[in-house]
This record gives sequence, C-alpha cells and structure tokens, in this order.
Amino acid sequence: MRRISFIGCAAVLLAHPGAFTFNIGSPVAAQDFTAKSAAFVFRTEGCAEPAKAQISATAEGLLKGERRSVALKVAAMSRPGVYAVFQTWPVEGAWLVNLKGACAGENAGAIVPVAPKGVVRESAKFFPRAATSEEIDAALKAMPQGSGK
Repeated sequence: MRRISFIGCAAVLLAHPGAFTFNIGSPVAAQDFTAKSAAFVFRTEGCAEPAKAQISATAEGLLKGERRSVALKVAAMSRPGVYAVFQTWPVEGAWLVNLKGACAGENAGAIVPVAPKGVVRESAKFFPRAATSEEIDAALKAMPQGSGK
C-alpha cells in the first residue's frame, strides 16, 4: 500500500514540475539596494506572471510564553517575483515568518524560522499550500525560546 502511495505522489510531482513555490535568500540575493536591511528576501518560482502573484506574510511568535502574530509588509523588489521581508517583530522571544502565496490558481507556503542572528534557511519548510496553524504551532514549539520567555 505504501508503494502505491509513493508512486501516486511521484506522479503528481512529475505532472507539475514548475509548481509555484518560494526560494529563500539573503538580502544581497535581491540585487536591490532597498533590500539591504531586510531580514531576508525570497523569490517566487513557477509563476508565469510574477507581478500577478498574491503574497502575504506574518511573523508568528512566542513572547514571554504568550502567542503573538504580527502582520508583515512584503516589499516587491525591482526584479519581478523577488520580495523582501523586513523585521518588524520584537527581538525577544521565538519567531518564525509564515509566507503565503497564490499565482494562477496554485498556492505556496513556507515557514521560515528566525534565530537571534537572522533567519535559518536550512530549517525552512515549504508547502504546496499555506501552512496550517498546527504546522506553525509545531514549528514554534520546536524552536529555542531565547530570552523572551
């Protein structure tokens, strides 16, 4: 039964090789001076018309044991499909950035953990949909709480 499920999943992935997704990078990757002070930048992939993509982000965190959400501004850069996220969430506590996007009927999501020295790209999780509240809660619980506890 597992083999059939794996084959089915592989077939779906092969049928959509250019699926809409995000690619996380450092601010210099934007090749745009306005991103210099960004927490991170990201690029959309698999979107034929990047200017029509709908993108949003929130910072989700635990601050002194209390759950917090901060709406974030996603700034479009000069290159189509490239965006910057600037830190407007508190330095204290444990935080991650929840990215959501839609393009031509396809969805994408990402959970990007934030450490005291910046985002942790290696620990980012990507989804073919928006992350669920359970996935966000699990990612927050797995993070070190830092000095904000």
